[in-house]
Amino acid sequence: MESAKFVAAASVASVPEGDVIGVDVAGRKVALFKLDGTIYALEGFCTHGHAELAGGYVEGDRIQCPMHGGLFEIRTGKAAGDPCTVNLQAFPVKIDGDQILIGLPAEG
Repeated sequence: MESAKFVAAASVASVPEGDVIGVDVAGRKVALFKLDGTIYALEGFCTHGHAELAGGYVEGDRIQCPMHGGLFEIRTGKAAGDPCTVNLQAFPVKIDGDQILIGLPAEG
């Protein structure tokens, strides 16, 4: 991401290992994941049916959409199972103490 503004999203402790939570960051829904101790951030809605991914199911390194069962790779946002064909936007993540900071595109 060329120019990103990092915004506090949640505490590291609030994201369970191997699971997902949904947070609102600067007016945007974001899905946060913790896999093997690493935090990942993806846009919060499925690109197929606009379902909130925080209601989905983490299966290994993929999130399954709760609406139609499509899959996305958590580390990259890549669409990985029908009916999903459009990738999710992945956001850069920084950890500052116990705070998760998400890099959002700079406005303008």
